[in-house]
Amino acid sequence: MTTANDPWGRVDDDGTVYVRTADGERVIGSWAAGSPEEALAFFGRKYQSLETEVALIEQRMAATEIAPAQAQATVQRLLITVADANCIGDLDSLRVRLEGLTTAVDQRREEVKAAREHQRQEARDIKERIVAEAEQIAVEATHWKASGERMAELLEEWKAAPHADRAVEAVLWKRLSAARNAFTKRRKSYFASLEAERESVRIRKEKLVEEAEALQDSTDWGPTTSAYRDLMRQWKEAGRAGRDAEAELWKRFRDSQDKFFAARTEVFAAKETELRSHATVKEQLLAEAQALLPVTDLRTARTTLRSIQERWEQAGSVPRDSREQLESGLRRVEEAVRRAEDNQWRKSNPEALARAEGTVNQLRAAITSLEAQLARARERGDQSAISNAEEALEARRSWLEEAEHTLAEFSS
Repeated sequence: MTTANDPWGRVDDDGTVYVRTADGERVIGSWAAGSPEEALAFFGRKYQSLETEVALIEQRMAATEIAPAQAQATVQRLLITVADANCIGDLDSLRVRLEGLTTAVDQRREEVKAAREHQRQEARDIKERIVAEAEQIAVEATHWKASGERMAELLEEWKAAPHADRAVEAVLWKRLSAARNAFTKRRKSYFASLEAERESVRIRKEKLVEEAEALQDSTDWGPTTSAYRDLMRQWKEAGRAGRDAEAELWKRFRDSQDKFFAARTEVFAAKETELRSHATVKEQLLAEAQALLPVTDLRTARTTLRSIQERWEQAGSVPRDSREQLESGLRRVEEAVRRAEDNQWRKSNPEALARAEGTVNQLRAAITSLEAQLARARERGDQSAISNAEEALEARRSWLEEAEHTLAEFSS
């Protein structure tokens, strides 16, 4: 057998195969089955296979698809394999690459540890938020349906959230469970008290319905209407019973009111018809009274008006919307007749005539006296006296005009 050499190993003439490393040559086997070149090729292929494993772990590390512990075990195994490898190739470079991977694995382990710690902190923050909201709902919630649905959502969010440290998660889970239990207890307590309150309302409204039904046949329209109004006020203030009880009681309460008010409406409608007929009579009487104006024959007007007034009283009540118009119309006729009577009496009163004549005579005498005073003042040139006399004359002449007008009315 001849000798064959390779940069990383050789085959001796006796078939012994060596690999070259930084530590020197090392026997890795013997070859007797073929030529030295075939031996080099065979042991070279074993090196390529080993190098492929190293390249594969490098790729997996670069792609971060392998856990640090698994990567570390693979690197350690390959380091041992490379140290005793029976192959020909650059084993020193493989060892250097694997040692570099050891450093990378340590770095990756720290990164994974930090990432895991970050994830755990995030998980803790998420679950603390879930617990805090659940505790707030447990203490403050009053919208039970929406709050109950939100509690269920928080539980699902808890299940979907990543895991925190076991000890931390156990404490948070205990708080979440306590909050859910507290909420359930408050909700049950509320609905229990609500049910009791509704029963109390039902009993109260049952009594109101009985009172309403006792009044439904009443014909005492005014007081009964006020009583129904008061019962309705009490009904509104009483609150609500359960849905079915509320509906049944309200139907009874409303039916009793409807029966009473239907009867009242029927009676009032008949009464309204009667009042309208009275109004028609009074409209005719008012037209008859208004025909007396203006008053020219006081005796006839007084007699006719008295007859109209008697028939007016006999006609009876009228609807409220017609009452004022009719009453005010008749009052105007009555006042016109009364003024005519007053005027006639005043004209026929001798004492009043004497007073009017006396007033006129007094004012005429006063005016004559003032005119004389004015003349003397002018002769003296006394401006103050002139001014006073003129003012007094102006006033007396005005009074005289009114007095003469009054006196003239006695002769008209």
